[in-house]
Amino acid sequence: MTTTESAPTETVAREAPSPRRERGFRLPFSPWHLVLIPMTFVLILPLLWMLVTSLETESETNHFPPVLLPERPRFANYTEAWAAAPFGHFFLNSAMVTVVVLISNLVVCSLAGYAFARIRFLGRGALFVTLMATLMVPFQVTMIPVFLIVKWFGDNVWAGLGIDHIGALMLPNLATAFGIFFLRQFFQTVPVELEEAARVDGTSRLGVLFKIVLPLSLPAMSTLAALTVLTSWNDFLWPLIVITSQDQMTIPLGLSYFQGAHRVKWPLLMAANVMSLLPMLLVFIGAQRYFVQSVASTGIKG
Repeated sequence: MTTTESAPTETVAREAPSPRRERGFRLPFSPWHLVLIPMTFVLILPLLWMLVTSLETESETNHFPPVLLPERPRFANYTEAWAAAPFGHFFLNSAMVTVVVLISNLVVCSLAGYAFARIRFLGRGALFVTLMATLMVPFQVTMIPVFLIVKWFGDNVWAGLGIDHIGALMLPNLATAFGIFFLRQFFQTVPVELEEAARVDGTSRLGVLFKIVLPLSLPAMSTLAALTVLTSWNDFLWPLIVITSQDQMTIPLGLSYFQGAHRVKWPLLMAANVMSLLPMLLVFIGAQRYFVQSVASTGIKG
């Protein structure tokens, strides 16, 4: 008979010495806020000054030192600014140009971006490098050749897209190199296995793009849409070159109604600026949650 004697095992509980907690002063927020808050104030100061000026009288805007707060806010400046110029027509022209440019950029840039991201064809790399090189050329260098092309197009192809017509504001901006590059970078982050599975099931290239890739690319599409709307709505130089008739003007050109050769109606001008800024502010607020996600995703693959 074998007996197994179990020796009692003694466990000694050793408590690790607790580290001393330094009881230093800790801010209830990130230290970066000490830098970001003053920077935010500096960036928002022009907008606040514009809003204050739009509620002042003309004598208060010309007073020195400047009046920081109007004695009696004059909201009638907004109605006077709206009546002083055909702002309703300017808003309609800007909206038409912005909507057409937006839809065209989303369609054309998504097709071109997907081709550069997924389809292998001869000269793809050289063509993409050439496309990226155009981003380094400022518009001031190309505006005269673009003007001549638009003029030729209006004289020989379609008069509705010629000089001094609202179509001339749309034609050069129907697609942009930045939009193609931006969507191409995002499309490369989409798992290719999803597209291959759809191709096995018999889906065409366009079907894969519109049914799988684009729904997954909503952040990038929303960001590109917001940037396109902001650029098209606020464009001033190109409309200044090609538009001379009042009925074809957009909002940036319409603001010149309040600027004379010897006098500027600052309250009305600032009120008109505030009204033109409101649609863009709503667009930015609605799309801002997509900005960080899409920009971060487009930088994953080169």
